[in-house]
Amino acid sequence: MRKCEYTTTREKIVAEAISPVASELRLLDAADLISLIRFEFFGNISDLVSSAAELYFHPGTINFGAGGDYRLDWGDVPEVVLDLEIKPRDVTIYAQLTLTRDYAGLEINHISFQHPSDDPDANTAFLAQSLSEARFIPNHPQPSMAA
Repeated sequence: MRKCEYTTTREKIVAEAISPVASELRLLDAADLISLIRFEFFGNISDLVSSAAELYFHPGTINFGAGGDYRLDWGDVPEVVLDLEIKPRDVTIYAQLTLTRDYAGLEINHISFQHPSDDPDANTAFLAQSLSEARFIPNHPQPSMAA
């Protein structure tokens, strides 16, 4: 995607929203993820991504995309890149999630708004709202169980 002045803000919004999913995926062994990519067991990767996402998002919000990649050189920290399709209400985001031992990063390749506004700031605000609505977050504080 050609970077614009809104890309960095939108990448931060999406990265923050899916950070728990990335943390779950980072719990997997890098060698296992790399072997699944190398031997093109994309269905297995899809299951792993769906399992991690279902803990935090409504079904179908975060899906494994078209593929992935890895970097594995002698003496370097392994790096796994997974294509993701993130589909909160009325938005589709195509992104690449990079996983390493110490961090995860996100790069957006394309965002499609079903009903885009002429105002890019309104689109960015809608993106944040749509991602928030797709999460499993209690709306009200739970009552205390104290007697």
